[in-house]
Amino acid sequence: MLKKLINRLSRETWLYLIFGGLTTLLNMAVYWVAYRLTGGLTLLANAIAFVLAVLFAYVTNKHWVFASHDWRWPVLKREFTVFLVARLLSFGFEELGLLVFVDLMGLKHKALLGISGALLVKIVLSVFVVIFNYFASKWFIFTGGGTQQAEPGEDGTV
Repeated sequence: MLKKLINRLSRETWLYLIFGGLTTLLNMAVYWVAYRLTGGLTLLANAIAFVLAVLFAYVTNKHWVFASHDWRWPVLKREFTVFLVARLLSFGFEELGLLVFVDLMGLKHKALLGISGALLVKIVLSVFVVIFNYFASKWFIFTGGGTQQAEPGEDGTV
């Protein structure tokens, strides 16, 4: 059954999982460092991690995952704006989840197998965020699928 599932996943899905995983790891690492440096300010640490992860995700999703190779300003502006709106929605979901579970319910004071409750909550929320972001990117953001190529010189290159 697992073999069937693996074979059914498209190249795009695999690339999204790889780059989404790298984005998530970057987000987690920055979050944890920022969380420690800010003395446990959950929401600030998450905001810092979010900004760096969104920039990384946009470039990797645009170029490698969804093969949107049109780098002209109008295309970049539209894609990045919609990308940012989708990411802000998922960021809001994540911030709300962190606020409720880590700060209000006090899971920051808990641990499982030596892993902080704050990090465990972040991991669980990230699963939902990755799924939402994949479908938002596929259906609403990178809809050209790389079919619109910029003519030489249109994207600022020679």
